[in-house]
Amino acid sequence: MTNHSLRILVAGGGVAGQALAFWLTRGGHRVTVAERFPALRASGAQVDLRGQGIEAIRRMGLLEAVRGKLVDEAGVAFIDAHGRAKATIMANTSGRGRQTLTSEYEIMRGDLVRILHDATKDDTEYLFDRSVDGFEQDEHRVVAHFSDGSTGEFDLLIAADGQGSRLRRAILPDGADPYWRVGIHMAYWFVPRIASDSNIRDTYMVPGGRQIMRRSHNPAETQVYFVMREESAEASAIHRQPVEVQQEFWAGRFRDAGWQTERFIDGMTTSPFFYSQEIAQVRIDSWSRGRVVLAGDAAHCASPYSGMGISGGLVGAYVLAGEINRRPHDLTTALANYETTLRPFINQIQAEVNPRLLRLGMPTSQAAIDAFQATTALACFLHIPDLTARFAKEDRGGGWQLPANPVPIHAA
Repeated sequence: MTNHSLRILVAGGGVAGQALAFWLTRGGHRVTVAERFPALRASGAQVDLRGQGIEAIRRMGLLEAVRGKLVDEAGVAFIDAHGRAKATIMANTSGRGRQTLTSEYEIMRGDLVRILHDATKDDTEYLFDRSVDGFEQDEHRVVAHFSDGSTGEFDLLIAADGQGSRLRRAILPDGADPYWRVGIHMAYWFVPRIASDSNIRDTYMVPGGRQIMRRSHNPAETQVYFVMREESAEASAIHRQPVEVQQEFWAGRFRDAGWQTERFIDGMTTSPFFYSQEIAQVRIDSWSRGRVVLAGDAAHCASPYSGMGISGGLVGAYVLAGEINRRPHDLTTALANYETTLRPFINQIQAEVNPRLLRLGMPTSQAAIDAFQATTALACFLHIPDLTARFAKEDRGGGWQLPANPVPIHAA
């Protein structure tokens, strides 16, 4: 444990923010987490852990807690308008090789957030209903301005405030666009579960580059995802509109889609939450400026299609905390090493997202949908997805290895 204790402010109490608190407090630092929501934001859709993300959770000693909350999702079925499966790709549960479309470690975001909070709440100061709206810094300190009008002085400010990070704007050059877009948009929410909702994720393709996914995570609830290809100003702007306007937009885009669309649209207004987003990656040249550093999606969002979004946040927090814990007296070097160490991994997981392949999986015509399903059915009949996954030498994060533990084992 370090003798050089820093006062560290983490903006954002999500997965990356809490993982940072976990490792930094074990490094002997005084950590405050500011979260703009009034309470722990233990909601959201199903997420997965893969490759290095599983190892990061294992090194936190939380793998058994995660295993205790896993969602039973056996695989992914591509279905027709009558709900009949045309092809089904099962999860790779062999413990070897590459995960398929379903991970061996599927968990609700809220459950993972609660697990991390239970592991950090005794050592970390949490400030709920408070965001970091701005800051000033010099070579010795950062003064943070909170949404309630108060200020605080810290040695380091870590912005873990998500893909839409407001703090990121303050350290980027004027006019810089951090987003790499793929022309795809997504909305998701919960509806009551019905008897036909199985533990196989249903994927229904609709002409016009649209897709509906249904997956069920407990006996009472089913998740619904509407996904579409669209490169319009209206689609990009909708995610910043009031929820009611977003829901009208999505209902309008999908009302003619068939299958169980009417049920899903009807369930929008009574869902405990509704989330709409543009699928994008965050790609920027530098993750820090002075005593302010970006982490998680604020620094390097890989997008849901990477399959490594949550894993990337956990790994990034592990690397950043490790560098700070090892060099608390030299933050300039610590933050430089954070980038040098993590960039190869981030480059790998971001490169997994290929817009051309995504478009192939979201056909625009019924003929192309039929061809996709026929090809997938043949591949499943020949066990190609299963064999490819099991005999792959690496998962989506490639061969990149987690560095040494962020704190000495005896200190953790």
